[in-house]
Amino acid sequence: MTISTFDIIVIAVYLIGITAFGIWIGFRRHSSTDQYFLANKSLGWFTVGAAVFTSNISTIHLVGLAASGAKDGMVIGNFEWMACFTLILLALLFAPFYINSGVRTLPEFMERRYCPSARTFLAFIGLAGALLIHIGISLFAAAKIFESFLGVPMIATIIVLSLFTVTYTALGGLKAVVMTENIQVCLLLGGATLVTVLGLRALPSVGVHDVAAFKAAVMPGQLHMLHPVVNAQGHLSEFSWLGVLLGYPILGIWYWCADQTHVQRVLGAKNLKAGQNGALFAGFLKITPVFLMVLPGVIGYVLWKKGAFNLLNVLDPNSPDFNTPDYNTMLPEMIKYLVKPAGLKGLLAACMAAALMSCMAAALNSCATLISMDIVKRLRPKMPDERMVTIGRITTGVIMVLAMLWSTQGEQFGTIFQAINKIPMTFAPAVTTVFVLGLLWKRGTKQAAMMTLYAGSIIGVIYFLVDLPSIGKLILGAGKAHARFAGLVTDPAQGLGIPFMLVGPFIAVLCVVIYVFTSLLTPAMDAKEVAKVCWDHPLAFLKGRLMGASDPRIVTLVLLTVVGVLYFLLK
Repeated sequence: MTISTFDIIVIAVYLIGITAFGIWIGFRRHSSTDQYFLANKSLGWFTVGAAVFTSNISTIHLVGLAASGAKDGMVIGNFEWMACFTLILLALLFAPFYINSGVRTLPEFMERRYCPSARTFLAFIGLAGALLIHIGISLFAAAKIFESFLGVPMIATIIVLSLFTVTYTALGGLKAVVMTENIQVCLLLGGATLVTVLGLRALPSVGVHDVAAFKAAVMPGQLHMLHPVVNAQGHLSEFSWLGVLLGYPILGIWYWCADQTHVQRVLGAKNLKAGQNGALFAGFLKITPVFLMVLPGVIGYVLWKKGAFNLLNVLDPNSPDFNTPDYNTMLPEMIKYLVKPAGLKGLLAACMAAALMSCMAAALNSCATLISMDIVKRLRPKMPDERMVTIGRITTGVIMVLAMLWSTQGEQFGTIFQAINKIPMTFAPAVTTVFVLGLLWKRGTKQAAMMTLYAGSIIGVIYFLVDLPSIGKLILGAGKAHARFAGLVTDPAQGLGIPFMLVGPFIAVLCVVIYVFTSLLTPAMDAKEVAKVCWDHPLAFLKGRLMGASDPRIVTLVLLTVVGVLYFLLK
């Protein structure tokens, strides 16, 4: 794809401008730990919500949601709308204890509820998730897209975007990260809106003039959010309504309520109400990707089927997907076809860069916080704030270098969007169980927490390894697995045929059994201490007098109504 000088200038202005703004807004020569890691607890609800949203949306989402929209349809949007429900849990169930307890990290909260070992375990889980998924895989995906979109070599993209991001993140801390995310959320949603509008305007050129013609042009079920439990072939649907209903909360509660990368923005809120409404505002923003990122993929599918442009094909004759369209190229191919004026390509490239940089900056800052507060501070409790901030800045640079090295291994994965959901399934059921039961059941013990974390993670790792296609083929024997073999658990023909979204609930049930039985077999913890970090009963968070239209419970009701109506319309 050719790119004009004006486009290059637009990209350069964005990169330099966002970095300079981040340093200006966040850098303080003698920052305290609260200033650097939690923005001095000064964030309002809008800033919190925008930051939570952009810390989630990376290039993987821009590209992956469009690709999945073309391949699977609107059903993939459940990953976005179901997040609204887990963000409600964050606001009403989790945030009151996180904020009122004054903790700086979620592992610190785990220590208060259980024991130091739980804090250590969760800190390493947070570091692994941020390094391997939030930064590494996101960086790889962005590099691949910039290579196909602008012809920029992968290594160049990785180095340039990493340098700009790590500069303002290391120097400015959380304040720089969240304030730049306020700008990036506007650019991100603006760019996605532009592609959607241009796509809709292009439909008449291929003979699609109304809604009826559009519905006739898509695949059966491509416009429906809810899929049946069993598909036309008699197998369990990969993204059935049951799988989404039972499986998403297992991943979602860990991702939105127990992962430092996202919750750190809520911890930086100026008060509890700002943190709660910020999380709920992020829920409203999570409605938009279905229309601005998934729907463009469906539109792109129609344009492609009508011959408007070509998708890159898998040409390796040894590949099971030989000569089939590569849906991962849907978004860049659409942009090539739709965007003509000079400068707009650069603007959309800046939009993709914004998606990546906001996600990376969030993860880098959370890593620095976890290492500084949950590891270094525990080893050296009397270390002054200035030294802690310095360690945080150094940590940011080290984590970025490790993530750059890991990102070059991204070719080892097949479908990246599915990989970033399957990898956390190794530990998400255990973490979700420990957090939820820890807040709702006072009888839960520290022994139960550790047993659940270790046993649940081991079960998850065994599942992940057994379901790897390469391991499955080795067990079945060379040549006995069919070309598209998906794994001993997932594959419907030569495996159990259980989609990964339904595996999570099975592991979670085992984790709950382990937690409950171990709790009942071990001594109860100090009742007064547990009462400080646990609800009196599961619905206690709904108690209290309503404080006007901005009360988080009222905002929650509005969000539930909006999502419910949308599900009814697109069911």
